[in-house]
Amino acid sequence: MSENDANARYIREAVIEPAHIARARAHAQELGVASVSPAVGAQLAVLAATTDARSIVEIGTGAGVSGLWMLRGAPRAVLTSIDNEPEHLAAARRGFAEAKVPATRARFITGRAAEVLPRMNEGAYDIVLVDADPENVIEYVEHGLRLARTGGVVAVPRILAGGRAADPVQRDAVTSAYRSLIQETQESPAVLAAISTAGEGLLQLVSLSTD
Repeated sequence: MSENDANARYIREAVIEPAHIARARAHAQELGVASVSPAVGAQLAVLAATTDARSIVEIGTGAGVSGLWMLRGAPRAVLTSIDNEPEHLAAARRGFAEAKVPATRARFITGRAAEVLPRMNEGAYDIVLVDADPENVIEYVEHGLRLARTGGVVAVPRILAGGRAADPVQRDAVTSAYRSLIQETQESPAVLAAISTAGEGLLQLVSLSTD
């Protein structure tokens, strides 16, 4: 086992997922929904806590797993979850109810993100999680950067595309989109960008002030 493999395994096994999130993950797996890993979920919780998040939007519910992780780090936040699959939103509602999350702390919007995001308020969110339709990830991140306040975070899980992003031979649409996003955000003077390799990978972007 290589050093990288050993580190990845250690991180994967070190994260202890709270019982209510583990239950939501089980529901997600029953539906065939790919939720964020515990390692990435823990990172999202820390981001929510460090930004003192009060307003969060996620594109793709992950059947409630990602939202529950973020609310764990931001106990006063209100989460807006967007998904075009009513079944996934229903699973998220179920997970939130079982976790005893007050109804006032979450709202669920059924619809395509490309149609919903343009109607949302600019600079109104502390965290924007982009976890749906990877072929449209660049468009969604552009919306996310508009929606996030200055100093707010746009987070993109699965950025490593299962290891394909690091392999220049891989040129499928999804891998190319993630690779382009990494390059564009690293080169942009408008954002700070960092990539975590834990779990499935997490791209973290912070908009810089234009003042």
